[in-house]
Amino acid sequence: MAEVKDTQPASVDVSKSASSSVSAEGYDKKCIFCRIVNHEMGTELLHNDEEISCFRDIKPGAPHHYLVVPTKHVGNCKSLTKEHVPLVKQLVEKGTDILQKNNVMDLSDVRFGFHWPPFCSVTHLHLHVLAPASQMGFMSRLIYRLNSYWFITADQLIELLNSKGETN
Repeated sequence: MAEVKDTQPASVDVSKSASSSVSAEGYDKKCIFCRIVNHEMGTELLHNDEEISCFRDIKPGAPHHYLVVPTKHVGNCKSLTKEHVPLVKQLVEKGTDILQKNNVMDLSDVRFGFHWPPFCSVTHLHLHVLAPASQMGFMSRLIYRLNSYWFITADQLIELLNSKGETN
């Protein structure tokens, strides 16, 4: 998990409240992840292009723990719409690429997911990529627990986004 805590009350839509500091270029000067992908923090970027960036989690929950983020500021997963499905899929694809570049070939022992607000410490959308999931310790198994109130897998998020608007 990242070191910056989200201090917004749970009832506030963070995507709207943070928008005042987000520039037209998709950069939020208050966002630690925006500063990381813009080379302002000295963090090693494992991947960085106009669309997607990736770096190691500062508190790894598994031997391989990466954060894959949109390079431009996008709010947390609760603020996403059906139109964001391709972006979420891109994050997973890049996470898979990074794992393979780091010699993780058993993709059946990987966890891809997001913390569900208000349980996320940074409001910039970020995919946690953890491998091997079987080597996660007790606390990591709790923090990145499947079928919990605070963590949603990438597949679950895609399914949720695809269902948005179908019942309206």
